[in-house]
Amino acid sequence: VQLQASGGGLVQAGGSLRLSCEASGILFSINEWAWYRQAPGKQRELVASINSGGSTYYEDSVKGRFTISRDNAKNTVYLQMNSLKPEDTAVYYCNAVKVRLPLGDKVREYDYWGQGTQVTVSS
Repeated sequence: VQLQASGGGLVQAGGSLRLSCEASGILFSINEWAWYRQAPGKQRELVASINSGGSTYYEDSVKGRFTISRDNAKNTVYLQMNSLKPEDTAVYYCNAVKVRLPLGDKVREYDYWGQGTQVTVSS
């Protein structure tokens, strides 16, 4: 299973971007999706997550501006980012948690990370 993130770029403050992350390969289901970000010199932080039931979590600084959603049929997660601020500048990583996939005659669960996509917000 591989995760391919896309949608990053350069945008002015107040603008919008939509990130996408698609899981490819043979799998049964993805329990939870999450987006993390890492700014230069800072630790990676959880930005938003969505579980299989559709419940979401948002880090305080993005509440009301970011929206996470998922399309199970496409094994894809999205992050709609509005009213972007310079402090949102970071590399954004998608994370697929407890991906259930066949391994021989068994079902296993693994976590996967995307390669990261750069988001730069200019003031």
